Amino acid sequence: QVQLVESGGGLVQPGGSLRLSCAASRSILSIDVMGWYRQAPGKRRELVATMVSGGSTNYADSVKGRFTIARDNAKNTVYLQMNSLQPEDTAVYCCNAIVVGLASYWGQGTQVTVSS
Repeated sequence: QVQLVESGGGLVQPGGSLRLSCAASRSILSIDVMGWYRQAPGKRRELVATMVSGGSTNYADSVKGRFTIARDNAKNTVYLQMNSLQPEDTAVYCCNAIVVGLASYWGQGTQVTVSS
């Protein structure tokens, strides 16, 4: 089992920044893939960024160059640094953890609203 708790969402103006955090209930080094997904109203959930246990990262084209996924192994926490935010980034952002051969786990999500 893995429990995930997100934090850091909120309201920000266009061009602003936010950092989301995802705290895991166990060592993230034992988790094969950690990722961030988002779902805007009326839209399907989409991948934002992922990081595998070896450290390689993957980003959606829409966030490349603006968002960065990182981790703190000692704190069992994965972060999503979001810069140059735009209204189209408004969504509920959810943390995901995949343990291959076992299960996929989700956090409860955190709302990010980009608006002037």
